[in-house]
Amino acid sequence: MDAGTTRSRNRRGQGELLRREIIDAALRMLNELGDDEALSLRAVAREVGIAATSVYIHFADRDALVFAALEQCTADLLRDLEAAEAQGGADPVRRLRARLLFLGSWTREYAGLYKVLHESTLNRRMQLVFKAELAVRAVAAVQACMDAGLVPMDDAAAVALDLRSAVHGAVSIRINEPEAELPPLEVQVDRFLRRLVGVPIEHVF
Repeated sequence: MDAGTTRSRNRRGQGELLRREIIDAALRMLNELGDDEALSLRAVAREVGIAATSVYIHFADRDALVFAALEQCTADLLRDLEAAEAQGGADPVRRLRARLLFLGSWTREYAGLYKVLHESTLNRRMQLVFKAELAVRAVAAVQACMDAGLVPMDDAAAVALDLRSAVHGAVSIRINEPEAELPPLEVQVDRFLRRLVGVPIEHVF
């Protein structure tokens, strides 16, 4: 839809559809901008083809829209992570590795959203409670490796935190320092799995 085109009003009962269209537009723009504070509700309205006042019917301000967009983004990411893990089959270590590699590929495609989700000032202004599920799933993935006897038994939450910190650092460098000479992410992930989780060298990925 052309940005200058005014769309027809949604029929009764289509308010939720418009809300999702606004969120989808915000997600596209946030990914391009990589900065939630650079987003304007007027620009989102133009992208959708509605009056700016229509956005305020669904969202009180920019932070409310960004919160809703990131919540949807996280829900979609969790769904896709589950599908990626399934490609690892029954082996919990392979599943964990598939999860981490998918996060890397997702970050390459959605670098702007990654920055807003994890590096924006919104994290200090609001409690992004929906992000907690990412941590919960990460702990569960590490715990599954321990329960299967494939890695040393340890505090799964602490190990998962170390692993998440390492992976976040690896992807953040790739986003913020694109000229940095780095090994393939797969190589770093495998090193993280062996050194932080304790995956034995003989375990074939």
